Amino acid sequence: MSNTFRRLTAFAIAAALHGSLAGFALAQGNPPASGAGGPPSQYPNPGSVPSAVPGAGPESAAASELPVLYVTSVEVLRTSTEPKLDIVRVTGLASSQGWSAPQLVPTFWGKPFDDVLDLQLIATAPVQSQPAEGFVPIGAVFTLEEAHPFKGVRVRASENTIEVKPLPGVKQASVTADSCKDCIGKKFAERGQAAAGLPSIVRQEDLPKILRWIIPTRGIRGINHNPNRLNLVLSDDNTIVQAYWE
Repeated sequence: MSNTFRRLTAFAIAAALHGSLAGFALAQGNPPASGAGGPPSQYPNPGSVPSAVPGAGPESAAASELPVLYVTSVEVLRTSTEPKLDIVRVTGLASSQGWSAPQLVPTFWGKPFDDVLDLQLIATAPVQSQPAEGFVPIGAVFTLEEAHPFKGVRVRASENTIEVKPLPGVKQASVTADSCKDCIGKKFAERGQAAAGLPSIVRQEDLPKILRWIIPTRGIRGINHNPNRLNLVLSDDNTIVQAYWE
């Protein structure tokens, strides 16, 4: 599924679901921001296509709402007062500074066959490239109405997924990938070319999966901008001279 299709689907779902459930998102250090609502109480047949959203298309989707790099925890809390709601609280890690307006949106339209609500943790990506200075915590909240039909919640990021079942419940995931905040000045080794634990070596297998290294004799052809892709600029002896997220 292309990024454009995912964005259009998310926009269409958000419009169709508005007013049914209250969804909202918050970023660390920022005040809560309003977001898309959850699935409606009446579901169309699986596989049905939502109506088009006026203005939705490649031009209006240029703001690039994309999945963040990692999801680190999913917690579903059930309120004790009426109406009893399930609150989905999700934390994750963005690749860099500059991501904003995090929110949780359904991955697909229609009632899921496995009764697990499938969500994406997305945010507005930075327009410009960002230096690799470490992963940035990010989070969002999603509210499910009383008597919803779901038996679990699955949340997806760019690089991983966490599922909580049954509800309520909580699950966490540890992220061991190197953010490359201390990469500059070290030498880059392609997969299988260096042993683990060498302080002066940055191994490909220790970095995020979406990675590009640029040697002095290699040009840069036209590519799709991907702020979840780590770029390493290397010298003649494979020393990392620059590390940035697109």
